[in-house]
Amino acid sequence: MPASRSIACCALLAMAMPAHAQNGPPPPACEAPEHRQFDFWLGEWDVTGGPQLDKIVGRNTITRVATGCALREHWVNSGGRDGHSLNVYDKTTQRWTQFWIGSDGVILRLAGGLRADGAMSMEGELPKQDGGVQKQRIVWTPKADGSVIQQWDTSDDQGKTWQISFVGIYRKPAAAIDPAQ
Repeated sequence: MPASRSIACCALLAMAMPAHAQNGPPPPACEAPEHRQFDFWLGEWDVTGGPQLDKIVGRNTITRVATGCALREHWVNSGGRDGHSLNVYDKTTQRWTQFWIGSDGVILRLAGGLRADGAMSMEGELPKQDGGVQKQRIVWTPKADGSVIQQWDTSDDQGKTWQISFVGIYRKPAAAIDPAQ
């Protein structure tokens, strides 16, 4: 590559980089209270479900990533299948967004926000075999005892009626509970 093309290439790269990447550490990001609205979901969890909500159906680990700007989920069900999500508050849209990918190849995009009752609610759509779409709604509700209830509902009639697809109770494993709390 001629020297002039190399210099032009580097100049273009420098212009494309954010100013903080060129001149030192990034400015503080994701410090607004909205970025902490989903922090109640952080941690390692045993998840119970089933008809009596008393059977371990999986384990979930939620961690902060991207210097605290996002939450990463790693779900493993009791059969060993896993899935991952990335959750972020988008200050442009003022909504939370989740991007989920499961080991079955299902990709789900959800968006929503914190409700007045303190629960996080997000909705999205999945394509159906017949060409239509199925609406998806997931609500995570923090409880006073430190647990979180996740309820996943689906609708095949554009949200007129909803059916429960999954209910799970997230509890910290006994070894992870701090006795000082």
